[in-house]
Amino acid sequence: MKKILLASVALATAPLLLAVSATPAAAQSKSGIAVVNVDAAIGQSAAAQTATQQMQVTYKGAIDSVNARQTALQTELKQKQDALQAAVTAAGAKPTPAQQTKLQGDYDALQRRAQEAQAELEQLQQPLQLARSYVVQQIGAKLEDALKSVMTKNKVDLLLKEGAAEAFQPSVDLTASLVTELNTLVPTVGIVPPQGWRPGAQQPAAGAPAAAAPAVGTPAPAATPARPATSGR
Repeated sequence: MKKILLASVALATAPLLLAVSATPAAAQSKSGIAVVNVDAAIGQSAAAQTATQQMQVTYKGAIDSVNARQTALQTELKQKQDALQAAVTAAGAKPTPAQQTKLQGDYDALQRRAQEAQAELEQLQQPLQLARSYVVQQIGAKLEDALKSVMTKNKVDLLLKEGAAEAFQPSVDLTASLVTELNTLVPTVGIVPPQGWRPGAQQPAAGAPAAAAPAVGTPAPAATPARPATSGR
């Protein structure tokens, strides 16, 4: 199953070090600049990787239900789309006004049904989406500390999002270093959110009761059916 795409996090940057006139030229240092892909680092972290596997066990019933319903809806939409295409073909290049009205009505109905199917799948996936958000937030809680450590260890003064750089050498990509730091700071995470937890909520205080769960990371999201192709008018 595809790994979820994780939420983007703004990167903090340290100010550039300016040499003062009293500092000898030999002591001046060039400001270090590097790039990092935060989303990739979180997804590649040990906590997230472990979670991808164990979520499929803990939430197997929910995942199976989503996949089964998705397959059924895709089959239904395919049948309706094929029937519509057959009607368009039968009507020929110059359908009568009555045929045009019928075809347009069938097309609109197909579009509505596709939207309903999408909404139904999203509703079924809510428990999984909530668990994924919980995992991401736990890893993200240590992201700032991990970034600071990466900058210090690599003598970097300015750290940019990978997507913000027009071009760069592989040697300045510190994503792997960020993964290492996250593995140290967040070796494991829980996958069952505490009762009433919502994305953006603060983590429970140490020692506070929370739902029991194995220490794992994030599951892969279930796919949703593609919107059916439309016939020409």
